[in-house]
Amino acid sequence: MTVHEYQEAALRTLNPNLGQKDVLINGVMGLCGESGEAIDLVKKHLAQGHPLDKAQLANELGDIAWYLAETAAAIGYDLETVLEQNIEKLKRRYPEGFDPARSLQREKE
Repeated sequence: MTVHEYQEAALRTLNPNLGQKDVLINGVMGLCGESGEAIDLVKKHLAQGHPLDKAQLANELGDIAWYLAETAAAIGYDLETVLEQNIEKLKRRYPEGFDPARSLQREKE
């Protein structure tokens, strides 16, 4: 499955009663909520001694991807473009791969 195919399939489950503004709000709130669920699993693993539930974490990552696809669509972007732009930014920021010194001396974009 390509990124475009994923976004297209995911958006079939978008609430058709929401306007563009509501889709944007739902998308960013959903990203925050699902990210919170993901960090809660990691917190329980690291701070409370629970085994890391990798299957549940993968489910939460899928939910994060859904809300990312929704948010991108709300602003008129396809998800593939968002991901490509991110890789280009990372290439400019870290042309040879991650470098702690470049991270500390990073210019604002």
